[in-house]
Amino acid sequence: MINYYYKSLRSEMKVLEKYQRGAWVYVEDPSEDEIQKLVKDFSLTEGHVRDALDEDEMPRLEKEGDQTYAFIRVATVLPNGDFDTVPLLFIFGGDYTITVSLKRLAYLDAFLSGRVEFATTQRTKLILQITHLISEQYDAYISRTSKQIKTIRARLRGHEITNKDFVDFVTIEDELNEFLGALLPTNAMLRRLSMGRHLPLFEEDQDIVEDLLLNNEQSVEACRSNIKSISNIRDAYRAISSNNLNRTIKILTLVTVLITLPNIVFGMYGMNVALPFAEAAWAFVFVCGLVTLLLLISLAILRNKRVI
Repeated sequence: MINYYYKSLRSEMKVLEKYQRGAWVYVEDPSEDEIQKLVKDFSLTEGHVRDALDEDEMPRLEKEGDQTYAFIRVATVLPNGDFDTVPLLFIFGGDYTITVSLKRLAYLDAFLSGRVEFATTQRTKLILQITHLISEQYDAYISRTSKQIKTIRARLRGHEITNKDFVDFVTIEDELNEFLGALLPTNAMLRRLSMGRHLPLFEEDQDIVEDLLLNNEQSVEACRSNIKSISNIRDAYRAISSNNLNRTIKILTLVTVLITLPNIVFGMYGMNVALPFAEAAWAFVFVCGLVTLLLLISLAILRNKRVI
């Protein structure tokens, strides 16, 4: 799908039938014919356009003649609720701005609904505004992930953490690593853009790029902090589980010893052979007293060894 949007500082948003100077060319999941049309109409490098449709394409900056190709990755929510990132290509050159994506992205709704004041004629600022909204999406998703980790950590204090929580940890960690893999190259790309060699930057644009860099660096640190929190929770749970297992084994061993000692004595006096005091009236009391004494001695030894 190819749409042409036009908006100046003084006009309303218009959806054009064909391209005109200063319009924003929005390309979403293009067909083969649409790819060829783009390449022909704007003299694009076909390989770069096709790279934007590769789900694994990483952020980078390319320059071909007077055209700049900027690849970034956008955070999205999958149908099952998990997070993922998809590539987005900005093409800047001549008098046009083109975006190419695999799927419809949430940032477009913010522009079309009027929540963001913009002008397609301000091409550099438009690209930076889109990038800023994408950065805010990362912040929102990372914040949501942080709350999820804190919820699981709270259950750890009450020993209510389950195997499902650890499965969730694996998913969360994968998502955070996916975000890191997108944000770190994006920061490198923004630093190159800030030099002004690929896009013409006014003073206001330069401030936006610096804000984006700072915001992305904070997002990177937040991702790393969350990954470290997950690792710490896993280590804590491993230590707690190991300690609980040791206590359980210690208790079972103690119970086994305390049960075995009486069984030895009662077992001996339960045999059909001649035994000392077998005919004495006080034999039962003697045997019980002997067992009690053995138990007390055993408990004293265990306490002295700090087993209990």
